Amino acid sequence: MNVIECRALTKRYGRFVAVDALDMRVRAGDIYGFVGKNGAGKSTTMKMIAGLATPSAGTLTLFGAGPYADAAGRGAVDAALSAGSFSDAPSRLGALIEEPGVLMNFSAAENLMMKALALGVIHPKDQVAELLELVGLGEAGPRKVKKFSQGMKQRLGLALALVGSPDVLLLDEPFNGMDPETTRDLRRALVSLNRERGVTILISSHVLDQLMRVCTRFGVIAGGRMVREFTDEELHAACGSSIRVRTTDPARTLALLEERLPRATYRVEPDQAIVIGGGARAAAASFGGSAVDASHSGAPTVEDVSRVLHDADQVVLELSVLERDIEDYFVELMDAGARPGYGGR
Repeated sequence: MNVIECRALTKRYGRFVAVDALDMRVRAGDIYGFVGKNGAGKSTTMKMIAGLATPSAGTLTLFGAGPYADAAGRGAVDAALSAGSFSDAPSRLGALIEEPGVLMNFSAAENLMMKALALGVIHPKDQVAELLELVGLGEAGPRKVKKFSQGMKQRLGLALALVGSPDVLLLDEPFNGMDPETTRDLRRALVSLNRERGVTILISSHVLDQLMRVCTRFGVIAGGRMVREFTDEELHAACGSSIRVRTTDPARTLALLEERLPRATYRVEPDQAIVIGGGARAAAASFGGSAVDASHSGAPTVEDVSRVLHDADQVVLELSVLERDIEDYFVELMDAGARPGYGGR
């Protein structure tokens, strides 16, 4: 099930198009990394999903019901709204977008309690205490929020987003202003929420290192447009190490390799070189570009390929290892989708 589905979603500010016919699908149970450069349109998209901005065109569906639609789809959405199918959707969303919305002259517990009471949370004191511990503010006590560091405010913003136990969490640049230890704790908390409570999480960020540690799916936005969506498995398959081999008899070489190394994947390039991969996870690459040793992943090694070719008396013209940097891959996608002169929000 797609808990969030955008189709041709568009947001205009006068003549400026901040989000341009964007398609996005966030499935139940995802930790979805929404990746893009500053100004690519990430925050504007998340504001529309959260109901803080009205789309100019396109459709937006939450939990199977759409609060917004363009003229062509308005009738179907009005029918859904009249049936009450969308009535509970906003309360199922928790959001931390841009700056946390906190009251500076109150404590963290008081901020959380006010929201819990406004939402009609059962046993609000218990939930407030639980959330303070979850985000690492259990020892904050009566200190006013205006005396908090930026990282503490971010953690309080996360706790506020979790009041009422939402099914979906929208986080816009949640790691801003956090020190490494706090960032690590927040990552662990997000993974715990996802795995133990089934919370679907949409994280907007341009900090790839943090997203790579938690996300199961990704969407890359550039110039207000969705460039590509892919799973973590697909990302690592695209960026994992591979082996390139050229021989004097490429057809015979390909047949031999497919017979002797059946677990690998094969691609023939225009110059008749054969590129050998290890499948999805077998070719997993760590962030920063160094690929996992193929000998530990089930993928064929250079030695495996060399042995097959030697035993079959193949004349080798080239045998090399190719590695692709994950960060470079994301940058290539963002650059390819960027519009000249674009500066989104």
